[in-house]
Amino acid sequence: MAELEMLRLPAPAKLNLMLRVVGRREDGYHLLQTVFQFIDRCDWITLRPTADGQVRLMSPLPGVPEESDLTVRAAKALKAAAGIGEGVLIEVEKNLPMGGGLGGGSSDAATTLLGLNRLWNAGMSLEELKALGLRLGADVPVFIEGYAAWAEGVGELLTPLDLPEPWYVVITPRCHVATADVFKHSDLTRDNPPITIRDFFEGHQDNHCLPVVVQLYPEVAEALTDISQYAPGQLTGTGACVFARFVTEESARQAEKSLASKWTVFIARGLNESPARACLY
Repeated sequence: MAELEMLRLPAPAKLNLMLRVVGRREDGYHLLQTVFQFIDRCDWITLRPTADGQVRLMSPLPGVPEESDLTVRAAKALKAAAGIGEGVLIEVEKNLPMGGGLGGGSSDAATTLLGLNRLWNAGMSLEELKALGLRLGADVPVFIEGYAAWAEGVGELLTPLDLPEPWYVVITPRCHVATADVFKHSDLTRDNPPITIRDFFEGHQDNHCLPVVVQLYPEVAEALTDISQYAPGQLTGTGACVFARFVTEESARQAEKSLASKWTVFIARGLNESPARACLY
């Protein structure tokens, strides 16, 4: 191991372009159909290998114990699975909101697994890394795979998709959606009929969590109303972030400028390949 060797890698956000709840397993996990696309808004993960065998996190997130941080859990999982004796110092530059539906924590974990697999020469295949990632969260495998995808199961059964790469305007409401509360809510419909990929491309792009989220979080409903003045608004995951797509950067920037007087808002480009994967492969 070179003493000064390190990696600094992006951990991109994702958007759910639709989200269907089509069943529930005996263990309580919901069966989903969703479409993931990445955007060029990222956290950044810096990995510095150490010889002491310890996994350490610089500047843990407020209120999140270090041992619960997904990057730490990812590093320890890979270390155990591959029998790695080295350690790592992890630094996270956090740009993605927590509880926003953008997949920040899952993306951080995936980038940590991908980066350490390279840095530690762990030799794990992508399939092995996805299996490790699934134990950390249902969204982690798509960030490891690194391509826009149709997903089924709990989100781990992936079919790559070639999607348009539009400009998105994303509003971040000032609330933190508790995903568990949404999925256990009595008003959530859990037996919606499944659809096909063709159905999605023909316009079936509902989010079945939306009625519960806007009931529990009025600010999300207000954000959807405001962004829908410019283009059809959608909820990503269980929120809180809402988004709308635009064909041109100019039209997206005009909407962003108008919405910024009231909301925390940003624009981003849709990406079919994850920037993390692009850096490593």
